[in-house]
Amino acid sequence: MASLSTGAHLFTSPSSHHHNHHLRRRSNNGFQLHSLSSNSSHSSSKSSSSLHSCLSSHNNPRSIHQPDSKPKPEPESNTITNLPSFFSNTLPKTLAIFSPAGILLSLVLSSGDGNFGGFHGGNGGGGGGNGGNGGGGGGWWSRIFSTVAYAKDEGGDGSGEGGGGGGWDTHGLPANIVVQLNKLSGFKKYKISEILFFDLRRRTTVGTEDSFFEMVSLRPGGVYTKAQLQKELETLASCGMFEKVDLEGKTNADGSIGVTISFTESTWQSADRFRLIDFGKSAVSVRFWFCIRLVFRCINVGLMQQTQPIEMDPDMTDKEKLEYFRSQEKDYRRRIDRARGCLLPPAINREVMTMLREQGKVSARLLQRIRDRVQKWYLDEGYACAQVVNFGNLHTKEVVCEVVEGDITQLVIQFQDKLGNVVEGNTQLPVVWRELPRQLRVGHVFNIEAGKKALRNINSLGLFSNIEVNPRPDEKNEGGIIVEIKLKELDQKSAEVSTEWSIVPGRQGRPTLASIQPGGTVTIEHRNLKGLNRSFSGSVTTSNFLNPQDDLTYKFEYLHPYLDGVYSARDRALKIAGFNSRKLSPVFTGGPGVDEVPPIWVDRTGVKANITENFTRQSKFTYGLVAENIITRDEGSQITVVGQRVLPSGGISADGPPTTLSDTGVDQMVFAQANLTRDNTKFVNGAIVGERNVFQVDQGLGIGSKFPIFNRHQLTLTKFLQLKEVEEGAGKPPPPVLVLHGHYGGCVGDLPSYDAFTLGGPYSVRGYNMGELGAARNILEVAAELRIPVRNTHVYAFVEHGNDLGSSKDVKGNPTEVYRRVGQGSSYGAGVKLGLVRAEYALDHNSGTGTVFFRFGERF
Repeated sequence: MASLSTGAHLFTSPSSHHHNHHLRRRSNNGFQLHSLSSNSSHSSSKSSSSLHSCLSSHNNPRSIHQPDSKPKPEPESNTITNLPSFFSNTLPKTLAIFSPAGILLSLVLSSGDGNFGGFHGGNGGGGGGNGGNGGGGGGWWSRIFSTVAYAKDEGGDGSGEGGGGGGWDTHGLPANIVVQLNKLSGFKKYKISEILFFDLRRRTTVGTEDSFFEMVSLRPGGVYTKAQLQKELETLASCGMFEKVDLEGKTNADGSIGVTISFTESTWQSADRFRLIDFGKSAVSVRFWFCIRLVFRCINVGLMQQTQPIEMDPDMTDKEKLEYFRSQEKDYRRRIDRARGCLLPPAINREVMTMLREQGKVSARLLQRIRDRVQKWYLDEGYACAQVVNFGNLHTKEVVCEVVEGDITQLVIQFQDKLGNVVEGNTQLPVVWRELPRQLRVGHVFNIEAGKKALRNINSLGLFSNIEVNPRPDEKNEGGIIVEIKLKELDQKSAEVSTEWSIVPGRQGRPTLASIQPGGTVTIEHRNLKGLNRSFSGSVTTSNFLNPQDDLTYKFEYLHPYLDGVYSARDRALKIAGFNSRKLSPVFTGGPGVDEVPPIWVDRTGVKANITENFTRQSKFTYGLVAENIITRDEGSQITVVGQRVLPSGGISADGPPTTLSDTGVDQMVFAQANLTRDNTKFVNGAIVGERNVFQVDQGLGIGSKFPIFNRHQLTLTKFLQLKEVEEGAGKPPPPVLVLHGHYGGCVGDLPSYDAFTLGGPYSVRGYNMGELGAARNILEVAAELRIPVRNTHVYAFVEHGNDLGSSKDVKGNPTEVYRRVGQGSSYGAGVKLGLVRAEYALDHNSGTGTVFFRFGERF
């Protein structure tokens, strides 16, 4: 016979939380680790980073971490290890509870499967059965929140022995009659056709969306014995959800039975409870009405020491029992007074208070709704290890919600070799520590977003081939989380050769061995010098290694981060670079209708030293000095002092604009350079939104050819406007975006022609060639682009305009007029993004002709 009880404290965990470090899939009475991964590339070495985080098991976790770019097979049965479980994994057979007034309302369930486990005062009054075959410590919330796990533990999930995997017996009774549970045969296996819940108080059948259906381990179509059905009823009766519960069957013509579970839901005090006190001993009676309004309180009990309860002597008198329960109540009051407040914001507290007022009384369904709302907030905010474990004080005006939030008690950084063995790393620990967000430090609650940010920050160092962030339970601190960061370092020294072959026609148009020109790039890198992320790198590029002097370019760079010390909060880095580059000058370009202009190449050789101070991951300030030697050459690699143009007769006239400031074809100059970038852009389902502003200044110092003094400045403003709110997440469509862009460039003082601002090109005004609109001292560019998402990509329409503001004539030699360019122009068109390629059709507004372009990268 099932015994029923009501009371004031409801528990999801016994007084001593037990950690199960090797759990299979379970329902909401536990946590599972979930892994996320991100891959990046550093110096052609793939770097994979994974974050293992606690997520509630109803998310059906699975591991997708692939260290070292080699996929590992998923474990059989999806076993997840290192699982923080803050409450028992077994289910209660008895609920022992009490009211603040000390009145005992507990009737012990007597069955052969479990014994009364005693009163757990350390958690404020829970009870747990333990021992016997069906034992199990823990509170009734484990039963409420974990029906599926219980079903699997008991073999009642409709599969396997006793669950309906094999044959079944017909009931042998007339159809459409109601059969009490005790009238069923103990030798038969009954097939359950359907399961109904009937609310005795409301006199209605509840739907499958009702939370009570989560509690039943029986499944339609399953096969069960009478003993299993009796055990199901006993479990429901003892879980604390019901004041009364019964189970009966109705026979079907096909030999199966339908099960109806009738119940009266457990309720506690009303949300607005009036209490009458009568002082009527004399002739005049005085009566007072008191209105008690419920108050909701949420506390974090994760790191609180669990006290062992004093066992109750079964020979206690009623008075001694009353004193015992009063003592337990005082202990619980002291416990919640010592507890820390949880992270729930006031808005959620008000929402729960509204739920209490609207309900009118505290019921099991209401507590489930409160639990779901609280846990949803934690999950939405990234606190994946947080779990509601208990409700207390249900017979007082204050309903207490106890939460284990997942406090970080220890942070461990480990270095591993390629085989996963723990080794002493080359990287100094402060280099890693400074990249960790504050929310991942000891004393904070573990947050999955903080873990992801740690992955991104550490990955951006470019020092590691594999990164793991693993939260696991702290066995020495109940409810605590130890965060382990495991790192595999890249090789310090690397070298790489990439080659390409240019086959040039030889005699009679046939390539010979001598005409096959091997070209490519040689790259060397020595990273993480002294373990402080300092690095030296160099690259040499040529189109012909057999005769490299024609177009040899190189770049050598030394990077010295943490200029103010690795422990300093200020993030400044010194970079020194030596370089040589050759580029085609767009200043010497013909306008519409002009024959091809002989190209002018600009060679720059120099040294650049700057300091970059990072304010955020994307916003920074860079300042330094640049010393350059500039040489202008014609297409024959000869030094040229003026631009060239083609005469109507086909000849070439060397009477164009001067190519350098010194009129010798060779300039030297030293100038200061500063760049300020403010960038708060982000990706929303793959679409970039936000704002990016860049201001750059080059200041001539009067050092070099003809002592150049100038101020060249540029301002770029780009805004990505999200036109529609969308739900963010993997696989969700991106929003439409409107891009507004403006760029201004100006120069005061000495201005060599190769440094003039040019108009036209894929990053200036689309639809025109590089520099086709003009070369000027001051320019203004404006653009707008509308991006519409379509099937995993986006199509877009754009309009752009560029103007020299009448300053082309102020460039020495006026190359805009010499090469018949108009100095301004507009374009409009449309395009589609195909992976990394932009396919565009742009209409030249000056000539009215349209052209199809294929470009790599982004315009803005």
